[in-house]
Amino acid sequence: MSPLAVSLGDPAGIGPELLCEAWAQREAERLPAFFAIGGARMLGAAAARRGIEVPVRQIQTPAQAMEAFDEALPVLDHQDGTYTPGAPDREGARLALASLEKAAALAIVGEAAGVVTGPVSKALLAEVGFAFPGQTEYLADACGVAEQDAVMLLAGPHLKTVPLTVHVPLSAVSGLLSVELITRRSRIVAAGLTRDFGIERPRLALAALNPHAGEKGNFGHEERDVIAPAIEALRGEGIDASGPHPADALFSGHVRDTYDAAICMYHDQALIPLKTLDFDHGVNMTLGLPVVRTSPDHGTAFGIAGTGKASAGATIAALKMAGEAVRNRTAA
Repeated sequence: MSPLAVSLGDPAGIGPELLCEAWAQREAERLPAFFAIGGARMLGAAAARRGIEVPVRQIQTPAQAMEAFDEALPVLDHQDGTYTPGAPDREGARLALASLEKAAALAIVGEAAGVVTGPVSKALLAEVGFAFPGQTEYLADACGVAEQDAVMLLAGPHLKTVPLTVHVPLSAVSGLLSVELITRRSRIVAAGLTRDFGIERPRLALAALNPHAGEKGNFGHEERDVIAPAIEALRGEGIDASGPHPADALFSGHVRDTYDAAICMYHDQALIPLKTLDFDHGVNMTLGLPVVRTSPDHGTAFGIAGTGKASAGATIAALKMAGEAVRNRTAA
């Protein structure tokens, strides 16, 4: 397997130190080989600030990462910056963007097995010319995939969830839901669970939008008019879909055992249970792309960057999940 390419994320955030921490735990966690894009001097400073010994070795090609990984953190590309934890600026945003672009390009041409993206500041990226709402949309565009076909999966040890609508006002969700949206994205989820996780017949549980699943139309009509017809359409295609399930019970322990992924109608419906159960081990994975892409499910955390307080659990989980997905795709 080729090594994974890891983009730095914003260098003033917790991404660089957690990447160093992950490399330091590579043997104990049995991590797949990976290399960082840019920031060799900065990564060395981040490791020193965290109090861990992480030798850094610059490489010229991704293939050289396989040779270097056991002894040093491989870093491709000579772009670098000053390590200023907690003090983000445009220079750091430019480095983060260049790192993302290079990581994506290497995965698309097959020189990297997949992409693990570090957390970024979307506002600062916009200031330096980034024209996308986030990294997911950028990767979809780079891969030639329609934005609506790049589906966000949030995954942890206890739960997998998918928000059908993401960064939109709650008041807009009802108007955005349609049979076509639900079926289209649910198909991508089912295919992704098989392709990337090796689940032969995925079970999808679709959450209701309204309390008590609408209570037969008394609390809302979306379940009757949109979600239920979508579920019937999915079943007609041979997809194991159930619901609409009242969301207040869908994430309890004994119910989670009955499905492989919960399809949720809006952002917080999916992310609140995931972060409650798996905050330090949550992974954001993009389904529907021709390349494997994961990311730790947390932000830049500028307020604690460089303090040593941030957990590397989600970064380690993102690396592991990317490696497992690559192996599953290769074996298929």
